[in-house]
Amino acid sequence: MPTRGALFDPVFGATRVSEHLSDQAWVTALLDVEAALSCAMATVGLADGEHCAAVAAAAAELSQPGGLDIVALGRASAAGGNPVIPLVKMLRERVGQEGVPASVVHPGATSQDIMDCALMLLTRRAGAVVLADLTRAADSAAHLARLHRSTPMVARTLGQQALPTTFGLLASSWFTALDAAAIRLEIVLSTLPVQFGGAAGTLAALYPDGLRIADALADELGLARQVTPWHTDRVTIAELATTLGIVAGAVSKPATDITVMASTELSEVAESAPGGSSAMPHKQNPVAAITARAAARRAPALVATALSNMDHEFARAAGPWHAEWETVTDLLRLAGGAAHQLSVSLTGLQVHTESMARNLDITGGLILAERVTKALSAHTDRARDIVTAAATSGTRLDRDPAIAEHLSETEIAELLDPAHYLGHATDLVDRALAERPTGGSR
Repeated sequence: MPTRGALFDPVFGATRVSEHLSDQAWVTALLDVEAALSCAMATVGLADGEHCAAVAAAAAELSQPGGLDIVALGRASAAGGNPVIPLVKMLRERVGQEGVPASVVHPGATSQDIMDCALMLLTRRAGAVVLADLTRAADSAAHLARLHRSTPMVARTLGQQALPTTFGLLASSWFTALDAAAIRLEIVLSTLPVQFGGAAGTLAALYPDGLRIADALADELGLARQVTPWHTDRVTIAELATTLGIVAGAVSKPATDITVMASTELSEVAESAPGGSSAMPHKQNPVAAITARAAARRAPALVATALSNMDHEFARAAGPWHAEWETVTDLLRLAGGAAHQLSVSLTGLQVHTESMARNLDITGGLILAERVTKALSAHTDRARDIVTAAATSGTRLDRDPAIAEHLSETEIAELLDPAHYLGHATDLVDRALAERPTGGSR
């Protein structure tokens, strides 16, 4: 099935999610909505059940790959500004051959009803893929946190070594954010509403049965029932877009950490299947994390586009509505691709504990300066000045005579052991794991 990015979808992890966002997927969703609307009419007793079945069968045939010429449909869509108009004509002609009245197809609907409902179906289908990959990434990060809950490593702040922490705690920051994003996405996907308001949002063409038909359509599509038509109330789209932006951001954080930690100088982690270079045989690039980060970095601009298009005028927007279709589908593609690539990166991530230990030692104990200062302050009011002078001169804390004047060699050695200054790191890992939806395993 063709997608919008046959060349780059595999690179950025969007192959699976894009299957639900292709031109073919759009056509299928549009026809699914039209079939559901005809069946909703039959459900409330306003159309013949056999006619409904005929429309559903015709829609299914047209939905098959090759069932219609998508290129020709696209060209025919230009005149009306959307593909619903020529698609309805095509569907009516198809069922008309079987004696089905034209009024059974697209009754009381406007193009926006069909487009918005189709977008909700696409979002639900593609969103399930995004959610699965996001959960897989979170599970992998939680596994790393559990496995390395007490593995010491450097905590870095503002690009500098700060204090000792554990790799488990770092991984906990990954999975807690991924879990939070997954919960938000799951809520949004489960509450996607039907859209049905007719030409101006009043359902006038179907009065007095419009509300019943709208509810029946929602039930047919498995979407939430609307309170009122939301033709120009785009909170639903904004909430979806911002949630996908949160997903991308939650993915980007661990992807960035992994990319830096996999650098030659740090060498603290490595992907199980790193990428190479066309020019440098020695390269072991963390390609999955890199491409996850790249996909995620494109999301904020699209979120901004969705938010800036919320000012739909009166009962139908001239432009802002049209700008949403590709914006939302691109967001789904990027968030899904980023989540997939992160799950690839995290699955089987190799953790080099010896490199973490080496990096803890490269400052000659300065990473424990806070602890040494605290211990030294029990003996002298100049504790901070003494430790600062040693740090400034580059003297190892276990070799500084001013410190040795107050603390024994054994005391200094114990103070400079990173494993003895981890605070509540392991407690925090345990708490984070226990707070997961299934008590640590999800």
